Amino acid sequence: MPELRLHASLDELPAPAWDALHDRRNPFVEHAFLAGMEREGCLRPRWGWTPRHASLWRDDELVAAAPAYLKTNSHGEFVFDHAWANAYQRFGREYFPKWLVAVPYSPVTGPRLLARAPADRALLLGAMQAQAGREGLSSLHVNFHRDDEAAAFGEGWLAREDAQFHWRNRGWATFDDFLAALQPKKRKNLRQERDKVSRAGFRFRTVHGDEASDDDLAAMHFFYCRTFGEYGNHPALTLEFFRHLAKAMPRQLVVFLAERDGEAVAGALCLRGGDTLYGRYWGSSEIEPTPGLHFETCYYQGIDYCLREGLQVFEPGAQGEHKIARGFLPVITHSHHWLSDPAFAAAVGDWCTQKRAATAGYRQSVLAHSPYRDDHPPAPAAG
Repeated sequence: MPELRLHASLDELPAPAWDALHDRRNPFVEHAFLAGMEREGCLRPRWGWTPRHASLWRDDELVAAAPAYLKTNSHGEFVFDHAWANAYQRFGREYFPKWLVAVPYSPVTGPRLLARAPADRALLLGAMQAQAGREGLSSLHVNFHRDDEAAAFGEGWLAREDAQFHWRNRGWATFDDFLAALQPKKRKNLRQERDKVSRAGFRFRTVHGDEASDDDLAAMHFFYCRTFGEYGNHPALTLEFFRHLAKAMPRQLVVFLAERDGEAVAGALCLRGGDTLYGRYWGSSEIEPTPGLHFETCYYQGIDYCLREGLQVFEPGAQGEHKIARGFLPVITHSHHWLSDPAFAAAVGDWCTQKRAATAGYRQSVLAHSPYRDDHPPAPAAG
């Protein structure tokens, strides 16, 4: 039988063996990304993150693995289970620590059950579920997994669905082509937003990791920290991690810098995958940001980049209905959850069923009021 091994650091697993388990099209499951978070001080037990990665071995050959963490809170996950934890507490039960398969701080769909063959995904999950039961953990969670991993979840796993807003290229070559597909009022509003930023004197510079100076990275990190501070949150990612990404993933790191009078005033940090641009963090040094600067930096520069580079999808992050008017449409995201207590599992299962129906209904209502013209090609399928 395959052997399950647990790891307190991703560096315990060789990078070539780990990266051989996925297609290298999603930067967030790269060994360099995940190990970099650990090495550069982004994950700390006092913040709720303790690495506990799982690997499956057959005759000393790595056949499956998952980025996994013991969590003592639900922060930085973006699949909110606070109500579940509160219910456990009300009944005198301990919800934390729980075991989470995810990419920290990254609500991005991608591989979660890395495996040489689909059958090994189910074996890995079964071994992890058994381990969680032996240790008396309340639950095991797999967040933002791909559609093709759903078959690995067997009896006892609860399916949850949420929605994000993504942009998808429908054959456009230029930004004007994209604008032409929008309803006239939406098209006019977008042009006005871009014109305001241009008239305010902003010029934009796009740099990849191998093109970014240390000043560029420091500026972007300052913007990132300032945004988190404004909302009263702790900025977990360090400047050293940004520097690490620039060196270890030089063409996958993409930064859009808004400059005025030769000085960087705002920026957005993205990661580039096989056919997708992933928007991650934004910030500005302005106390009152120029109207439209956020939309230009976070959305329009990214769409422009996708059109220039031939990327098909732009995922700008979680939440934000303001994205709809700017051409981003709802896409279903998936997670699965195993709860050890049968009674709680039944109650949460009912909630998940209602949540799936509500999410599907919400998506359909948004698409019924799409920002695109009626003769525009239909929206992509859910998921």
